[in-house]
Amino acid sequence: MKEGKSAKVNYQQQHHHNGHLSPFKFAKLFDAEASWDKDQLGDVLHWIRQVVALLCGLLWGAIPLIGGIWIVVFLVISTGIVYGYYAMILKIDEEDFGGHGMLLQEGLFASFTLFLLAWILVYSLAHF
Repeated sequence: MKEGKSAKVNYQQQHHHNGHLSPFKFAKLFDAEASWDKDQLGDVLHWIRQVVALLCGLLWGAIPLIGGIWIVVFLVISTGIVYGYYAMILKIDEEDFGGHGMLLQEGLFASFTLFLLAWILVYSLAHF
């Protein structure tokens, strides 16, 4: 029992600094030598997709672009950026994280929804 309690205290000391969670280091985002766990990498890939979705949705709506081909273009851009990030910048072994399918699917459906929402709203507000 005592051993479990000391392990818990060690864990808390490692992850808290002055009562706060330790800040995420942005330099880690571009460090190929940094160690990643599955949740951290998944979160980063998710938020990259959200930013790309918002930017593309705002741009598509403002230009104004219409048609299904632009949905495919968004999916290609988003997937290409995510793939390029983890394969070329981080240089991780994708098999340690569930393979390409798992990594490329991370945040896809949420970003697709955000993309459509931004595109439709901007297009409707700016052009009607």
